[in-house]
Amino acid sequence: MPGTPPPSPTATTDQGRAPGSPLPEVRRRQPDRTRPAEAGAGAEAPRRAGVALVASLLGFTVITIDVSAVNIALPSIRESLDGGMAGLQWVVDAYTLMFAALMLSAGAIADRAGARRAYAWGVALFTLASLGCALAPGIGVLVAARVAQGGAAAVVMPASLALIRQAHEDSRERARAIALWTVGGSVAMAAGPVLGGLLTESAGWRAVFLLNLPVGAVILGLLTRVPRSPRRPAALDGFGQLTAVLALAGLAVAVIEGGHLGWTSLPVLGAGALAVVSGFVFRVVESRHRQPMIPPALLRERRVAVPLAVGFAVNAAFYGGIFLLGLYYQQLRGMSATAAGLMFVPMSAVVTATNLVSPRLAERFGRRSVIVLGQLVFTAAMLVMLPLAGDTPVWLVLILLLPLSMGGAVAVPALTALLIDAVPAERAGTASGLLNSLRQLGGALAVALFGSLLAGSGGGFSLPGMRLGLLAVAALLLVTAGMSRMLLTRD
Repeated sequence: MPGTPPPSPTATTDQGRAPGSPLPEVRRRQPDRTRPAEAGAGAEAPRRAGVALVASLLGFTVITIDVSAVNIALPSIRESLDGGMAGLQWVVDAYTLMFAALMLSAGAIADRAGARRAYAWGVALFTLASLGCALAPGIGVLVAARVAQGGAAAVVMPASLALIRQAHEDSRERARAIALWTVGGSVAMAAGPVLGGLLTESAGWRAVFLLNLPVGAVILGLLTRVPRSPRRPAALDGFGQLTAVLALAGLAVAVIEGGHLGWTSLPVLGAGALAVVSGFVFRVVESRHRQPMIPPALLRERRVAVPLAVGFAVNAAFYGGIFLLGLYYQQLRGMSATAAGLMFVPMSAVVTATNLVSPRLAERFGRRSVIVLGQLVFTAAMLVMLPLAGDTPVWLVLILLLPLSMGGAVAVPALTALLIDAVPAERAGTASGLLNSLRQLGGALAVALFGSLLAGSGGGFSLPGMRLGLLAVAALLLVTAGMSRMLLTRD
C-alpha cells in the first residue's frame, strides 16, 4: 500500500499571504470589495479538498469493485462466450498482470503528468475499457479490454493518493482522508461479490462493466472542480518497463496454458523462455539505469525483501481463494450468482474488522510476530478448505472460511508498515509500488495455478485439482513464514 507522503510547507494565497495574516493597509480601506471575495476563497479550499477526496475515493472504489465483482460473473461469462477455464483465467489475470507490471512506473507517470491529469487519463481509459468489456463479442476481445483496464487501474491508484496529498496540506486532515480512502477500498472489496452477483443474475454479466460508465463520468465531472496539479520531474525507464511486462506475461502464459496444452508443449516452453530471457534483460537494464524502477540495494535489505515475499504469498492465498470459491459455489454447488455473492459477506466483514485490530496487535506483540501469525493463519485456511465438497453444509463452509478472512488482514498492515519504515522517505513510493506490484503478481499466478488445476477431464470443477492447489499455496506460506521468523528482527 502506498505510504503517506511527507507534509509540504504551509500553503499561501495567490497574493503570497499566509492564511490568517493581516491584510495590507490599502486593502483595509476597501473592505466591501475585498473581504467577501477572500472569505469566498477561504471557504472554497475545503470544498475543493472534499471534491478531490470524493473523486479519489470513487476511483479507488470502482477499480477495487471490478476485481471482486468479476470473479462472481466468471461462470456466466464462460457460458455466454464459451471461453473455457483458460479463458476465465485470462479474464482475471489480464487485468491483474497489467496492474502489477505498470505499478512499477505508475508513480513516475503521475509525477510527470501531474496528479489530476494522470488521474483523469486513468479514469477515462478505465471507463472506455469497461465499455469495451461490456460490448465484447468474444473472449479474446474481453481479455484485450481487461488488459487496458488493468493498465488504467495502475495509473488510477497512485494518482488518487497523490490527489489527496495535493488537496490536504494539513497532516491530520490528510491522515483522515487517507483513512477514508482505505476504508472505501475495504467496503468496495466486500460489496464487489454481492454487487457482481446481483447484476449478473438480474441484468447479465455485461452490467458489471457497464456500471463503471456512470461512475467514470461522475469522477471526470468532479475533476473539473479540482485545481491543476504541478508536474514534477521523474525518471521513466521505458525499456525496463517493457521487459517487465514481457516477463510477467510469459510467466502467466506458461502457467495458465501449461495446465491445458501440457507443460512440454511448444507454446508453453516458448512462453517460459520469454519469461526467463525478459527477466534477465530486465535485471541487466535495471542494474545499468541511473534511476532504476527497482533499485538493487533496496532488495538487499531484509526488512524490504521479506515483506515483498510475504506480500506475494499472502495475496496468492487470498485472491487464489476468492477465485476458487466463486467457481466452487456456482459450478460445484449450483448456487445462483446472487447467492454466491452473499456467501462472501461474512468473510468481508471479518476482513474489515481484523484490519482495524491488526495495528494494536503489532504494538503489543511486535510486527514480526504478527506477520508470522498472519501467514500461519493463512496456512491453516488453505488446509481447512481441503475437505470442502459439493455436499458440505453451508454453515460449515462459512466457518471453515474464517481463517481465510483473517490471515491477510492480520499480516498486511504490519508488513506494509515494516517495509515503509525500512526505507528512506524518498524511497517510500518506490517500495510501496513494488509491494503492490508483487502482491498483484501473487494473486495473478495463484489464479493461473488454480485454474490450471481446477479444470477436470470433462471441463468441470476438479476437487483433486483444488486440493492440490491449496496444498501448494500452504507450502509457500510456510516457507515465507519461516523466512519471516528467521530473517526479521524482533521489534
